[in-house]
Amino acid sequence: MKKHLLPLIALVLLQGCVQTIAIRTVGGILDYGFEAFNEESDIQLAHEALGSNLKLLEALLKGDPDNKKLLVLASQGYTAYAFAFAEDDSVERARIFYLRGRDYALRMLHANAVFQSSLNKDIATFTKSLQSFSKEDVPALFWAAFNWGSYVNITRTDLDAIADLPKVLAMIQFVADNDPTYYYGGAYLFLGAMEATTPKMLGGNPEKAKGYFEKCLSINGGKFLIPYIYYAKTYAVGQQNQELFESLLKKVDEASLNVLPEARFANAVAKKKALLLREKMNELF
Repeated sequence: MKKHLLPLIALVLLQGCVQTIAIRTVGGILDYGFEAFNEESDIQLAHEALGSNLKLLEALLKGDPDNKKLLVLASQGYTAYAFAFAEDDSVERARIFYLRGRDYALRMLHANAVFQSSLNKDIATFTKSLQSFSKEDVPALFWAAFNWGSYVNITRTDLDAIADLPKVLAMIQFVADNDPTYYYGGAYLFLGAMEATTPKMLGGNPEKAKGYFEKCLSINGGKFLIPYIYYAKTYAVGQQNQELFESLLKKVDEASLNVLPEARFANAVAKKKALLLREKMNELF
């Protein structure tokens, strides 16, 4: 009987290996697909492509649930979908997508037992657990925190969501300390937005926010336009500085989409959001 079982077991294992190889091959192709997506300047075409690619990623993750490359792509993809296509039209949908993006990144981080065991503990224990990560964990930490923080930012009436903010900030600070240039200085963009939107009585610091935004723009040479949008709608509005608000949006308007070819999509979204912000200027000031 054992002699008959061995070939069967070998066949099952081989099929599993073939499936994994196939999934990882397609995952590698999707890497190029997301590069092409990020280079796309037509927002409608990008919208049509992103949703189907996200569902393909989720299908692949069913067969290879711990694939780090696919998990990062899924997390980053849901950030893009929520920010570019949901947040301005349906906050409820944006919340759902930000949480999906957070959870895909957290799936990678849960492989670290020290981190996983600290998630429901006090902030000191949680922050200490981050020391068990290294620079190679920055992408997972960044996208987990960016999605999580974005969810908190549009869920300010939920005290449970607000209570998670110190952990989100600790994760982003880890990114700033270990790889400050990751995603065009994205950690400083996030820190700037958080400082600018947190009331002073709760620890917010507008001048620190301004410094973070300027540091982010210094890292990317002002070529990545999304920071101008956050700078305008958080710091400039918070300080009721209409002149700064208009000057930041003007920089977005005047920038070429080819100033940073690998981020044409993000810059096209920034231009769209600049237009929406300008239309609301009388409400904001």
